Amino acid sequence: MSPVPGPGPAVHLAFPVRLGTHGQLALASDEDYLRGLVEQVLFTRPGERVNRPDFGSGVDALVFAPAGDEAAAATRALVHGALQTFLGDLIRVEAVDVQAEESTLEVTISYRPLLAPADDPRRVLTVSAGTGSAAGGTP
Repeated sequence: MSPVPGPGPAVHLAFPVRLGTHGQLALASDEDYLRGLVEQVLFTRPGERVNRPDFGSGVDALVFAPAGDEAAAATRALVHGALQTFLGDLIRVEAVDVQAEESTLEVTISYRPLLAPADDPRRVLTVSAGTGSAAGGTP
């Protein structure tokens, strides 16, 4: 998706596409747009998208894998690689932390937009696969 032209900060079509308060297509800020893209990469299984069968990380398939240091390292590499492959032109992934407990896999990603100024705060997104919850923000 490309930004909507006009004065002021760039805005993007919100995903999933929906109507806004005035019956027009809902828009998203750069912050919400990038966060949504990160979530799409994380929660999409490879093969799920017809026109982009390689898109996604498949992290949800690892929820029931045996927990341990090896699984955490594999998940960290999988998530970092998927984000770098599909969003490398938009964000710089600074850290991926993985915690596995029982049937929940918690992945915390720290990233910065590539076009952001140097003093711009990093974004932190924490997702839990297995429970379907997601939380995030800027520290």
